Amino acid sequence: MSVITSRDNPRVRRWRALAREARARRNEKRVLIEGEHLVSAFLDAGGKVEALILSKSGAPGFSSLEKRIGKSPVILADAAFRAIGDTETPAGIAAEIALPVSGFDLKESKSCVFLEGIQDAGNVGAILRSAAAFGVRHAVLGKGCADAWSPKVLRAGMGAHFAMDILEGADLVAAVGKFGGTVASTVARGGTPLKDAGLSGRIGWVFGAEGQGISAALAAHTRLRVTIPMPGGAESLNVAAAAAICLYELSRRGAPA
Repeated sequence: MSVITSRDNPRVRRWRALAREARARRNEKRVLIEGEHLVSAFLDAGGKVEALILSKSGAPGFSSLEKRIGKSPVILADAAFRAIGDTETPAGIAAEIALPVSGFDLKESKSCVFLEGIQDAGNVGAILRSAAAFGVRHAVLGKGCADAWSPKVLRAGMGAHFAMDILEGADLVAAVGKFGGTVASTVARGGTPLKDAGLSGRIGWVFGAEGQGISAALAAHTRLRVTIPMPGGAESLNVAAAAAICLYELSRRGAPA
């Protein structure tokens, strides 16, 4: 078994760049996903792995995934594998995949989430995870959002990326205009209570950064402003928690996905 030991090996340096640099991902149109769950989710969605990467100590534990992928893995010494990972305790498995190309037509989308200025990677990933869980298949991220394919967003998404079409760097005002359905946003107070909100037909949800909310330009294009009642008296909800509640309500009413 041949093992790559050096962190300065060209392949190791390239994979490290794919894991850490959005520019490298865009230029090469490749993504590095890490961990057994993400690799399995990608395969379950019918994805094709470009390269399977295993740590020397972890390699024996991933034989079943290796068989599913059908190609020999690249084995890295544990120190070299840690160099490409984004966690303190790497899982010992990673895969290089092609960066998915978003090709959906907003005019045809039955439901969609629009994210503006959400820089926290955990929140972006959690919103994508909720959207996928409740049947929303399309997401549009504005220019100020965390990179959807960064390791932290991928971990928080827990495989949601492979069940959705994701468009990044979008002009959100133009995007919601093209969507053309009912566009809803959340406000802490003064909006229509969620249980009373009209959520029939094609629905797009706009979620913005905590504190500042969505921009005035985007708010002008939202037809429905919704408030989630909070009898406990909290000032506001975390944006990912608010999104999960709204998307659950949309799903509960049987809105089209």
